[in-house]
Amino acid sequence: MIAMDRPQDTSLDFSKRRAGVCLHFSSLPGHYGIGEIGDEAFRFVDEMVRMNLRVWQFLPTGPTGYGDSPYQPLSVFAGNELLIEMANLIRFGLVSSIEADSLLKLPRRHVDFGKLVPRKQAVLLRAAGRFETHARSSTKEDFDRFLDKHNDAWLHDYAVFRLLKTAHGEKPWPAWAPEFVHREPAAMEAFCDAHATDLEYLKIIQFIFHRQWQHLRDYAHERGVLLMGDLPIYIALDSADAWAHPELLEIDDSGMPGRVAGVPPDYFSAGGQLWGNPLYDWDYHARTGFEWWIARLRRALYQADVVRIDHFRGLESYWSIPAGETTARNGEWLPGPAGKFLDAVRHALGGLPLVAEDLGYITPEVNALRDRYQLPGMRVLQFDIADPAFVADRIPERCVCYTGTHDNDTTLGWFRGSPGDLRSPAEIASTQARVLQLTGGTAETMHRDLIRYAFATRAGLVIAPLQDYLGLGSEARFNLPGTIGNNWRWRYQKENLSRAAMDSIAEWVNDGGRSR
Repeated sequence: MIAMDRPQDTSLDFSKRRAGVCLHFSSLPGHYGIGEIGDEAFRFVDEMVRMNLRVWQFLPTGPTGYGDSPYQPLSVFAGNELLIEMANLIRFGLVSSIEADSLLKLPRRHVDFGKLVPRKQAVLLRAAGRFETHARSSTKEDFDRFLDKHNDAWLHDYAVFRLLKTAHGEKPWPAWAPEFVHREPAAMEAFCDAHATDLEYLKIIQFIFHRQWQHLRDYAHERGVLLMGDLPIYIALDSADAWAHPELLEIDDSGMPGRVAGVPPDYFSAGGQLWGNPLYDWDYHARTGFEWWIARLRRALYQADVVRIDHFRGLESYWSIPAGETTARNGEWLPGPAGKFLDAVRHALGGLPLVAEDLGYITPEVNALRDRYQLPGMRVLQFDIADPAFVADRIPERCVCYTGTHDNDTTLGWFRGSPGDLRSPAEIASTQARVLQLTGGTAETMHRDLIRYAFATRAGLVIAPLQDYLGLGSEARFNLPGTIGNNWRWRYQKENLSRAAMDSIAEWVNDGGRSR
């Protein structure tokens, strides 16, 4: 481990010039089929220190369902059990190395979710079954405190939801037996009594995630690394949140929405993005003082020092699409909760440690809302450079500047022309010429040149995906919006991040005046 003598500072002060990296935990290297919040995550914190990177941005950490997307979690409060570290469970005797062998046979260069999920869940259930006999007394006491603190809020509902979902062949909850769709008390009580042990196991697994995360967060803070979370504005219909609290949403008694979320045609899709999430009943949230939202943000800020609100513009106005549409073209803009929401959050939390994801179709009203609450926004160079009038001086100090995001192709892939790119050959050639003109670089070094260009801007924080720091092409793309089947799978390999590579990145950060 690398020694760390910087003082702990968990605030995101935009008067300090900092650099960071975007990397989801599933992309970390390791032996058990997926990146985990264990030894390799601790190692990456140390590698960040070596590279002078101070902010680690990750994607939502909720349990994933169909499509494996972190942005459609089965709960916005629960942790993704797939990220639990196996080696830690082996060290504490909750799992034997032989029992974990099935995970060692999984690919290491990408995540094979189809094979990973059943294997890892089986191992985790064995670990939970041994918790009572193998866990230390102090750990059991921590578990009891975890239950006391969280059970009423979300944990019990989540555990019941997962068991009912499995009992119904993993179907979405509106397709369950009516007594469970409507949470009839007698049926719920009988089910919980019959599955008391299984419910306890799922709660133990959530506690293990919670405990491992706590250790990682503390370790990052000790080394001066800030954690930046990501909060999808909408929740999935097929989630414990929607099932347990349908009053939060515009859905009918059977659990079906009349209108759904998305965005109009944009850079990523000529037909817009039809997300399909149910829309919020914002009048209900206002009447309750946004209580559920505040609890959700408290949970997110327990994990992270600052949280990016994905699709911030949906707080000012949101695109409402009739359910059943096959594209997002036929929608309408409706007013969101705007200042009422942010006032309630600021009062409850004593501040707004948030970053506004303000990309896409942004109106003056959205900008005014962001600026009124002094929230940093985002600038993405892959988007900005497409504008012939773009100049670096337009990037303000109070923002997070990115080369690209998890939804973009890697910078090198984008420069070369991504597979299925919506740009014409002429537009790609124009972009290439523009990049080389702005950075003064070459086609071979443009990933490095664009990062250094970003570092030279006034932005208080510059973040690049790890793929860009490593100079990887389209083969390392993490997500292609609007598609299902080959996303969220990429993992980096230890050999990608050599000592020489880390030292070069540290030099780029230093030259950009962002090493403090």
